[in-house]
Amino acid sequence: MKNRPLLLALTLVCAALTSALIPAHSQEIGLQLYSLRDQFAKDVPGTMAKVKKMGIKEIEIGGTYGLAFPEFIKLLAANNLNVVSFGADFERLEKYPQAVADEARSYGAKYVVCFWLPHKADALTPEEVKHAAEVLNNAGLIMKQNGLSLCYHPHGYEFGTYADGTLFDLIVTSFDARYVNFEMDVFWVKQAGQDPLALLKKHPNRFLLLHLKDRKPGSPDSSNGQADVETNVVLGSGDVGIAALIKEAKKIGVRHYFIEDESSQAEKQIPQSLKYLKTLNQQ
Repeated sequence: MKNRPLLLALTLVCAALTSALIPAHSQEIGLQLYSLRDQFAKDVPGTMAKVKKMGIKEIEIGGTYGLAFPEFIKLLAANNLNVVSFGADFERLEKYPQAVADEARSYGAKYVVCFWLPHKADALTPEEVKHAAEVLNNAGLIMKQNGLSLCYHPHGYEFGTYADGTLFDLIVTSFDARYVNFEMDVFWVKQAGQDPLALLKKHPNRFLLLHLKDRKPGSPDSSNGQADVETNVVLGSGDVGIAALIKEAKKIGVRHYFIEDESSQAEKQIPQSLKYLKTLNQQ
């Protein structure tokens, strides 16, 4: 795009002005817009308005739902929505890290998140972890040089057995903490048969972001990054232990939380989840 540098400059100003309209909070409950993917597929402006009506101010995005960049930015500003986190594919981070940084900054994002690592089997191998570390450490350095923080979001296949622990232990030591940290999706950690609270306590300085998602009690575990989306339930009504996780996350200084509800009932459940989280703030 010939005018991309000009668009970038103008958008950064727009993002700064938008951010100024949003009250500062020590912790803010945001929304991963993927939760409303079905609604966005039908009506982008109307769904943005619904997000605003829910009281959401911070969002995590991965695209513009088919809208041109300027039009999408205008919608964000009109609904006082602040892009905190921007999703980027592993392949783009490997081949075009500077382009990813430029795009994330054009939305005013502070974080770039990689949601998936390439792997051939249901679980990662040590060799795949080594390759991922090389790619993300390099990309993370470039993000940092551009004022951004890179995080990786596990999906469960990272918890295969390795040495005296799991492959995630290898990931934590292989990903350079100066350049790459993590976004914990508490559902996927639980889904893999792990304890998200224990993991948060084990690595208190590595989880910068949280995906808040609860799981229907009695749901079978899986460690391949796959699960029935209808097991996503209203926060506080599942078996993940949301209250204890929020308490610990606040204790260690996590600032950004994103509700992600992948179920077909997301539009109905998100306001109920927000209501539940407000009760925790009153405790």
